[in-house]
Amino acid sequence: MAFQNPIPVRLKEARKKVKLSQKALGVRIGMDEGSASARMNQYEKGKHAPDIQTLKLIADELGVPLNYFFCQEESSAKLACLIAKLSEEQRLELINTLSDLGED
Repeated sequence: MAFQNPIPVRLKEARKKVKLSQKALGVRIGMDEGSASARMNQYEKGKHAPDIQTLKLIADELGVPLNYFFCQEESSAKLACLIAKLSEEQRLELINTLSDLGED
C-alpha cells in the first residue's frame, strides 16, 4: 500500500472545522489576496505541499499543533490536538502514565 500524504486531508479538515474559506485562510497567513485561494486549494488537493514555515503559520491560524498535519490515523490527529492543550506538567504526567502502561 502506497504512503498517502496526510497534510491535504488534515489541512482541509482543520480549515472546515473553524469555518474559514481557502482564500480567507491564505490571506490570514499573509498570502496575496489574488492567489490565496488557488494556493490553498493546491495544498488541499496535494498538488503542492506548503513549506514548514507556511505550515506552521497555518497550524497557528487553525489552532492545531504542527504535528497534527503529519498524523496518518485520525486517532493520532485527535491525540495531537488534545496533548497540545495540556500544560507541560500535565504532559509529563501523561508520559509517565503511558510509560507505566507499556511496562506490563
